[in-house]
Amino acid sequence: QVQLVESGGGLVQAGGSLRLSCAASGRTFSTYARGWFRQAPGKEREFVAAISWSGGSTHYADSVKGRFTISRDNAKNTVSLQMNSLKPEDTAVYYCAAARTLGLRDRTWEYDYWGQGTQVTVSS
Repeated sequence: QVQLVESGGGLVQAGGSLRLSCAASGRTFSTYARGWFRQAPGKEREFVAAISWSGGSTHYADSVKGRFTISRDNAKNTVSLQMNSLKPEDTAVYYCAAARTLGLRDRTWEYDYWGQGTQVTVSS
């Protein structure tokens, strides 16, 4: 059974940092694009960051550019999201995802596997 499990969420003050991790099991995702999305209460799930299969290309939403960094370790079958300078508007459930493609993807329907999400709450 394929599973993506996020960890590292929590409560942090504005200006603080968190590092999210996503561990995969059931198959290797070394040739899959990976991404992070988030969903705030009452809002649609939105793109945050994506990384190509090799890690050589990345893509970020404008709202997080310069503050968040996505990375991956294919040997460990993991993907991470380093979040710095957090703002209250970053509060959401964060989801990791995997897409059967080598390149970058930023739409929810382009992803084939999803985790259950981890809550990130940023207090002002």
